[in-house]
Amino acid sequence: MSTKRHKGKIVVAMSGGVDSSTVAAMLHEENYEVIGVTLQLYDVGEMALKTKACCAGQDIYDAKNAADIIGIPHYVLNYENLFSQKVIEDFVDSYVAGETPIPCVKCNQKVKFEDLYKMAKDLGAKALATGHYVRKERANGEDMLLKGVDANKDQSYFLFATTKEQLNFLEFPLGGLVKEETRALAIKYGLNVANKAESQDICFVPNGNYSEVIRKLRPQSYQPGNIVSKDGIVLGHHDGIVNFTVGQRKGIGIAHKTPLYVIQIDAKNNQVVVGEKDDLKSARLKIKEVNWLAQDADLQKEFRCSVRLRSNHEEINATVKYLGNGYADVTLDSFYYGITPGQACVMYDGDRVLGGGWIMKNSME
Repeated sequence: MSTKRHKGKIVVAMSGGVDSSTVAAMLHEENYEVIGVTLQLYDVGEMALKTKACCAGQDIYDAKNAADIIGIPHYVLNYENLFSQKVIEDFVDSYVAGETPIPCVKCNQKVKFEDLYKMAKDLGAKALATGHYVRKERANGEDMLLKGVDANKDQSYFLFATTKEQLNFLEFPLGGLVKEETRALAIKYGLNVANKAESQDICFVPNGNYSEVIRKLRPQSYQPGNIVSKDGIVLGHHDGIVNFTVGQRKGIGIAHKTPLYVIQIDAKNNQVVVGEKDDLKSARLKIKEVNWLAQDADLQKEFRCSVRLRSNHEEINATVKYLGNGYADVTLDSFYYGITPGQACVMYDGDRVLGGGWIMKNSME
């Protein structure tokens, strides 16, 4: 048994996957006093049916087993009500409003990096560590959030809403690794999850069918309405706007001489607006609830950066003009097809995350 003095207490958010389990093992090996915490986010009976989503029933057992192998204490916290209020309800309301939400950002923002952050502080921990593939570096007196070195795993887009205070307390030990290196470490530590498949679905959406969740929580949102052209001509009918997203081509159900795309969701009038691909083309958007991760003084004016408008899309060079009160105008250097309300616009300076905000519904007007 090691007689070395612990470097300090660190809470690790353990989802039951290979990434967070490896983080716990790495920090334990580095002689930190590691406490593993797993969040129960929804009903245990429903979780038992899910196998390919994070925080599922099997994952709690996997996290506990990993903690036992490492030799660290492990706790399961019931955040079901909080998760339902701050993530699931927000997800449903966003779809009903004609947006396409990103619940993983909200989960990080409203649950993991807010309430779990507070709990780690209360425990006297010096940091909260996660298995995200991002990096944190300190320069000129401030912490910077950077992309992970593994471009295929980089999760910086999903962490744009992290506050500066939270970033100061967070640690991301996997940011400098590629996935294969993480799995190799998991094998080295003898972890039960070393070869576990990655989560694929949104955790509370069974089989990727988000409409089932909306139908259960907001059955009144399934109101029939019109599918119209951009000129307002009725071309067909729909059974609910929640079944459509901006940029969608398949499943519209209208025969036309050229392919039709969803170019706007008009929740106020319960209409789906369709057009041709070029109708999706735009180079301007407006964002709200902007969160800055760089020095505010450098951003309270017009500045150049690159932006990512979807988690898996390439960045586009842009000019951002901050308008105050959390709003900003973004002008892209090139056209983008399908700017989607409810998605995030994340701003970068090279590898550094400058901040980000939520794309507003009037972006296409």
